[in-house]
Amino acid sequence: MPAFRSARARSRALVPAAVLAGMFAVTGAMHFLRPEIFDPIVPRRLPGSSRSWTYASGAAELLLAALIASRRSRNLGGLLAAGFLVAVFPANLRTVRVVRRQPLPVRLIALARLPLQVPLVALALQVGRREGASR
Repeated sequence: MPAFRSARARSRALVPAAVLAGMFAVTGAMHFLRPEIFDPIVPRRLPGSSRSWTYASGAAELLLAALIASRRSRNLGGLLAAGFLVAVFPANLRTVRVVRRQPLPVRLIALARLPLQVPLVALALQVGRREGASR
């Protein structure tokens, strides 16, 4: 890959990173602003309180957002984000069970989140590889 990249190529490379960083910033903040939303989806097998896991997950998402937002740590942030998204997939599965008696739109949103994890992991890997390749 040439060392020189056009301004347009650099700006196109920033879009996936900005999307991913923004998503993690919003969801991470929500873990602190509305933890009661996330507590019920923490898998019961995990030791400790659901609230502790909710806060830890929110802190991890805010850290990922910061890593991805920084050009210097974007590669690491993207790779860690991919791992994080895979690690929290059991909570997304649990969400489907938790909302099974909720109105249909809520259940459909929970179900729709499952296949969306695949492109999110791919996006995180793309962000991790893109920055690593440009160095």
